[in-house]
Amino acid sequence: MKPFVGCKKEPVSKDELLELIEKFATEPSYYFLRWTHKVSDNWEKKPTESDFPMIEGQMFNQNCELRWKQKRKDSYEVLLLSITGKHPDFEIVGEYAEDNKNKGWRTEDRDAHLYSSTETRFPKGFPAKQEQLNIGQRYFIDKQTSTVHFVALTIQK
Repeated sequence: MKPFVGCKKEPVSKDELLELIEKFATEPSYYFLRWTHKVSDNWEKKPTESDFPMIEGQMFNQNCELRWKQKRKDSYEVLLLSITGKHPDFEIVGEYAEDNKNKGWRTEDRDAHLYSSTETRFPKGFPAKQEQLNIGQRYFIDKQTSTVHFVALTIQK
């Protein structure tokens, strides 16, 4: 396992984002999309052109979480949280040290507890069938400071 945190240097277009999602998607992958008036109700459905524009979203699986957030009407900032090593299309966040035990990132996988379908924090509630998914959290921790910087969603084995 080689933890990596990276972001795209420049915002990407909707088409570039869809290509990144396709590149990092493995089976199974889940997709959580947010608009101003709702959240996605089927986490197994990949986003398509008709889902845009959205405010933000996440694609996650056992290897990584890809996050995006709308920068302008037609572009998105993208962050990658991965355990599969460096990705050349992304600029490193923090330090990346494959061989140094005291620098870079380490990860911890933990259980996650999803909101119930009656939760009122999300517009139009939260889809009930997501409660059965085997989802966990992966903490990305700075090795030098032991500070948790990112909490990614992951699929538990």
